[in-house]
Amino acid sequence: MVQILRAFLLLIPLGVLGTAAVADSHLTTIEQEIVQFIDGHNDKALALLERVVNINSGTMNFTGVREVGAVFRAEFDELGFETEWIDGAAFGRAGHLIARHEGSGPHLLLIGHLDTVFELDNPFQKYERIAPGQAHGPGTTDMKGGDVIIVHALAALRAAGVLDDLEITVVMTGDEEKSGRPLALARQHLIRAADAASIALGFEDGDGDPKTAVISRRGASKWELRSTGKPAHSSQIFREDIGSGAVFEAARILNRFREELAGEKYLTFNPGLILGGTSVEFDSEQARGAAFGKNNVITEQTIVSGDIRTISPEQLTDVQDRMRAIVAESLPHTSAEIVFDDGYPGLAPSEGNRSLLALYDAVSRDLGFGPVSAVDPNKAGAADVSFTSGRVEMALDGLGLMGDGGHTERETADLRTLPMQTKRAAILMYRLSQR
Repeated sequence: MVQILRAFLLLIPLGVLGTAAVADSHLTTIEQEIVQFIDGHNDKALALLERVVNINSGTMNFTGVREVGAVFRAEFDELGFETEWIDGAAFGRAGHLIARHEGSGPHLLLIGHLDTVFELDNPFQKYERIAPGQAHGPGTTDMKGGDVIIVHALAALRAAGVLDDLEITVVMTGDEEKSGRPLALARQHLIRAADAASIALGFEDGDGDPKTAVISRRGASKWELRSTGKPAHSSQIFREDIGSGAVFEAARILNRFREELAGEKYLTFNPGLILGGTSVEFDSEQARGAAFGKNNVITEQTIVSGDIRTISPEQLTDVQDRMRAIVAESLPHTSAEIVFDDGYPGLAPSEGNRSLLALYDAVSRDLGFGPVSAVDPNKAGAADVSFTSGRVEMALDGLGLMGDGGHTERETADLRTLPMQTKRAAILMYRLSQR
């Protein structure tokens, strides 16, 4: 597939790769039909976006997630897809929507998600047009806008009579923002779909810049550090037979992490919560806790919870080994343990991903939208597309609706990019079918 794409790219006029093309000047008749359909149905796509944004689908609002899933399921049913709802009870979430279409061409996996970070008790609940080309709303860009683009692009392919030239699986997860556990069970259907596909396209919003797309994402995993010390009166701290206590042991470890690991390319690690005292209670699921201690008592327990972001499994393994080694060097009369909860894997840059980006870049230029380059992985958080790493020949993400303020009550969609991103995705899929 990579070699085929290289050959395809060599056929594209050099002028197209060098400068932005005039719209339609390098589009085939079918591609122009696809573009015209998207322009003619943009109001319908905007109405669908408003409808699903106005349904609260915070990850833990299972009813809302299922309702959004039902809306998109009806859209896929209308397009002739075979649809299935995967119940999420086994991994403690609402579930996932899967849609399948049999076709004669390459097998594409299209990835979206139904949930948002805004639960029922959040005041940010409704879609609101704030300007002709802008709209506030929970999940407008992350990522109900991307889900709409998937549906709209597939509808354009069907209208042009070329949908049957592709085999397509769509997976829209219901727990991307707060993954169910065990994670292996929560993502098994996505992983199976990736194993069966050859190309994966993710419709997250990337870094919000339409001039970029994502060929690499850093993975995100969790760690929890627990240290213990010898309780005693504070006046005796640092004595040879008593030691420094649990908080100083945790401080030693965290500072060594910073001194020895900070600055490594594509690596970040963050202690997001720390509790210390005579006794500690910590709820890892809710990321909250309580501690009791007195200023005149040497601390007995400390808990630190944090994350790690890395570009590859190899980097993650190396960092975990180095962190374990630092933890093992305990201060006198203290002990410590660190445990890791491997979460989202990294999506390492690959030759296949670069080739797919080059094709997407050519599509964008031919449409008159200018070049597209790879986003810096430091600006791209973890996403479901990373579960396709090493399972598909090529993957590309960041194809969704652009905007800014994601994960905040300032989340704003640039609605002008809705038809643009849909055209890019639809023409990309068509050209992949004609390789």
